[in-house]
Amino acid sequence: MLFLKSLLLLVGVGFVVAAVALVAYDLSVAFEIERLFRRWNWRAKTSGAEPTSGGDADPGARSNEPVEQPAIRPRATLSHEIRWWTAVKLTAIAALAALGGQSIVVVPDGNAGVCISQISGVLPGTLYAGTHFIVPLIDRIDLYDIRDEVFSTVASAGIHETHEVLTVEAREGLSIGLAVTVRYRIDPRRLDYIQANLPQPLEDQIVAPVVTSAFRELAPNYVVRDIFSVKREEFRQRASQVITQRLSGDAIVVKEVLLRKIDLPEEYAQGLEGLLLKEQQDEQTSVDADIEVKRIKIAASQAEAAKIREVKRTEALAQSRVIMAKAESDSMQYTLPLKQKQIEQSRLEAQAGKETTIENAQAAAEAKVIDSKAEQERQNLLAVAEANRIRVTSQAEAERLQLEAAALKANPLLVQLTVAQKLSDKVQIMMVPNDGKYFFANDVLRSAAASEAGSASDPPSAASRSGKP
Repeated sequence: MLFLKSLLLLVGVGFVVAAVALVAYDLSVAFEIERLFRRWNWRAKTSGAEPTSGGDADPGARSNEPVEQPAIRPRATLSHEIRWWTAVKLTAIAALAALGGQSIVVVPDGNAGVCISQISGVLPGTLYAGTHFIVPLIDRIDLYDIRDEVFSTVASAGIHETHEVLTVEAREGLSIGLAVTVRYRIDPRRLDYIQANLPQPLEDQIVAPVVTSAFRELAPNYVVRDIFSVKREEFRQRASQVITQRLSGDAIVVKEVLLRKIDLPEEYAQGLEGLLLKEQQDEQTSVDADIEVKRIKIAASQAEAAKIREVKRTEALAQSRVIMAKAESDSMQYTLPLKQKQIEQSRLEAQAGKETTIENAQAAAEAKVIDSKAEQERQNLLAVAEANRIRVTSQAEAERLQLEAAALKANPLLVQLTVAQKLSDKVQIMMVPNDGKYFFANDVLRSAAASEAGSASDPPSAASRSGKP
C-alpha cells in the first residue's frame, strides 16, 4: 500500500508538472510569435515598405521594380493558441491521483491512530498498525506511540541533567531529593478519549504532574529516616498505587514505579552517618558479647560433655568389671563341685605331697591376698569376688587335706603305696595279708598296727626289696 500511495502521489505530481509545462510551452510560443509580429511591424514602419514573405530584408536595400504590397495582417490573439483545456484535464487527473494517495494511510508498527473528521470531530475506534482508508480533505489521522515510555526525575540538579528535579518535604520539614522512574504506556483502546479530552503532550501535561504530586502528598506522612531505610519500599508501593489509580482514569497504564535514589540534606546525611556508625559499633559490641557468651556456653557444654563422657566411661568400666566379677563368681560356682570332686580324688594321693601342697596352698593364698590388696584400690568388686574365690579354694584345699589326713589315718598302708608309686619303676610291689606267716614284712605290719593304737606319729615307711621273694 505504501508503494501504491507513493505511485499515486508521483502520478499526480507528474500530471501537474505536465500541465504546467504544456501551458508554459504554449505561452512561450505565443510570446515568441508576438515578438516576431512586433519586430515585423517596426521594420515596416521604419523602412516605409513591407517586408517580403521570404524573411527579413535589409532596410537599406531597395528594389526599383514595383512590388505589390500585401495588406497588413491584424495582430494575432493568444487565446486560441494556448491549450488550456488539456492543462485542465491533466490537473484534474493529478488532483484525482493525489486524492487517491491521500486516502491511503499506513500506521507504522508500535503506533496506533485515531481518525478526526472535519465534520463530526473525533471518530470512535482505534486504527492499529496497518493500512487504512479515509476520506481525503475531510478526515485526518493522528498517530500515538503505544509502546512503553519512561518518565524519569533526578534527585539533584546536575550540569548534564535534562530531567526534572523532584524534591519533597518529609514530616520534619526537610527537603529530600527523589530519583524516580515511571514506566507507562497509552491504552490503545481509548485513543479517541485521549484525543478528545486530554492535553498534549501527555508526558509533560499529565504524567509529570501526577507523579510529582503523588510523591509530594505522601512524603509528609513519613520521617526522613523511614523514607531512607525501613519504610522505603512501603513509600514506593503507596506512591505506585496512587499514580496507577490516577493515570488509569486518563487511559494511561502504569507498568512500574521505581525509586532509584534518595538524596538527603547534607547536614542530616552527616548526622545520620554518625548515628549509623554508632549503631553499627553498638551492634558490633552486642554481637561480640553474644559471641563471647556463646563461647562460654560452648566451653561449659564441652566440659560438661567431657565430664559426662568420663562418668559414663567409668560407669561402663565398673559395670564391665562387675560383670567380669559376676562371671568369675558364676564360673566358680560351677567350678566348685568339680573342685570338690578333684579334692575327693586327691584324697587318695600320697601323704608325701601333703607338706608341699600345704605350702603351695599357703603361698598361693598369700599371693592371692597380696594381689587382692593391690587390686582392691582399682577395682573393689573384682577384689571381693577374687577374695571369695580364694577363700572357697582355701577351704576346699583344707577340706581336701583333712580328707587326705583322715584317709591316711584310716588306711596307713596308703603311705606305703604312695611311697612305692613314687619309687623307681624297677621296684616291684606285692600285696600280702596282715596275718601272713613266714613273710618278712610281718614285723613292719605289726609295728604299723601298734602305731595305730598309739598316738599319731609319722607313718611307718614300707620296707621294700628289690628282686623277687
